[in-house]
Amino acid sequence: MKKSRTRGLLFAFCLILAFWFVLSVIVARPVLPRPDKAIAFLAGRGGASLLPHLAVSLGRVAAGLGLSLLVGVPLGLAMGFSSKTDRLLSPLIYLTYPVPKIALLPVVMLLFGLGEGSKVVMIMMIVVFQVIVASRDSVREIDPEVIRTLRSIGAGRGQILVHAALPATAPKLLTAIRIGIGTSLSILFFTETYGTEYGMGFFVMDAWLRMSYVELYAGILALSITGFILFLCLDLLGTRLCPWVETPDF
Repeated sequence: MKKSRTRGLLFAFCLILAFWFVLSVIVARPVLPRPDKAIAFLAGRGGASLLPHLAVSLGRVAAGLGLSLLVGVPLGLAMGFSSKTDRLLSPLIYLTYPVPKIALLPVVMLLFGLGEGSKVVMIMMIVVFQVIVASRDSVREIDPEVIRTLRSIGAGRGQILVHAALPATAPKLLTAIRIGIGTSLSILFFTETYGTEYGMGFFVMDAWLRMSYVELYAGILALSITGFILFLCLDLLGTRLCPWVETPDF
């Protein structure tokens, strides 16, 4: 990571903490503790008690993202390469994608129960559409001359997939995953308030009900840091998988 980018990230983090501190002083109520108290909680024994909840939440996100890729990438590639498949599936995707997924939470819980299945399915339902559309559009943007050139030298479908489709799909796919992670963490917060005793959603809501405001804000801060780290990991993965994509300096 470039030094200028690191300095920018540190500056943004410090700016947020400074705003939080000033606001807590102005409010001067227990409902908004100072940021140093939340940080001290995470750095102390409280952080150890939070780790199992964080691990469970990350496991659910990973399972949901993994299923989305397994389902979405093949469908997107098939739609990109085959106009018949695209005409068949596009109306279904366009009709179901705009439906607010959180509104389907009761239905998903009735079908898959209150356990892990419903939480993973909710995440998959959010991300899979973005993966499908990103994969399809990436294939469509491949220069036809590239495909014709590969075929002229004897490349089969598998080689075209490896040397043309997947490299073209990777940048947009990583973008879709970035968007999906943010949305997944938000939805996971709601799903983890039902039928579970572990997860960051349960931890935050439990702290709120107990009026333990330091723990509440520590949980929110931990979620923010987790999302930030996941985004950085995706950026690093993008530089390895897509070195031809230029990253703007800031």
